[in-house]
Amino acid sequence: MAVLELRDVRRTYGTDGGEVHALDGVDLTIDEGDLVAIMGASGSGKSTMMNILGCLDVPTSGTYLLDGTDVTTLRESELARVRGRRVGFVFQAFNLVPRMSALANVELPMAYAGVRPAERRRRARAALELVGLGDRATHAPNELSGGQQQRVAVARSLVNAPRLVLADEPTGNLDSRSTAEVLDIFGRLNDGGRTIVLITHEDEVAAACRRVVRMRDGRIVADERTDGLAPGANLLRTQEAVA
Repeated sequence: MAVLELRDVRRTYGTDGGEVHALDGVDLTIDEGDLVAIMGASGSGKSTMMNILGCLDVPTSGTYLLDGTDVTTLRESELARVRGRRVGFVFQAFNLVPRMSALANVELPMAYAGVRPAERRRRARAALELVGLGDRATHAPNELSGGQQQRVAVARSLVNAPRLVLADEPTGNLDSRSTAEVLDIFGRLNDGGRTIVLITHEDEVAAACRRVVRMRDGRIVADERTDGLAPGANLLRTQEAVA
């Protein structure tokens, strides 16, 4: 079953120099349980792709179906609900609130969704346990390493049980060992059935995915399955390389 589908999606921006075609007729289907890397150089369109997949922007034309809903027809308030309930975000800069504990940071999306405090706390603790940080729940971000902060961000992306986890350069601020740890988390989540899309320019990250979509000049120029290894096997190879 498709979690998301783009049909002839175009995104055009007007500039002083004329129109810029950030996405130029993109067709893409990502099925439930897939682990996909979207790659491309600066200006390839991958950032625009991320914004559209995450309902942070809408296409100029074409259709985007997220879990069967045509999000191109939604009002901004409806898009906000879709973002909160169906998409979990992980960003390069972690985006944690400095004065809040790891647990409180993970609770935030549920607070916005109106989940009751006791349930928020239960689900946040479970998410931190899932990423191996159950013993760091009371720590502030500045008391955690970069890799641990990103794992908190991953936990936060999961608490509303999204259909899609969308990660934008999630290892861009991490050293090799922390990168391997975070990729291992994504691999285990995917092994459990989670659908994950990683926006990246790093071959190491792409090697941990089941599928690699390459972009150039706003178009998909390659869509390839990896060598068939399970994500955990790819990630183990990555970890061995940095050990």
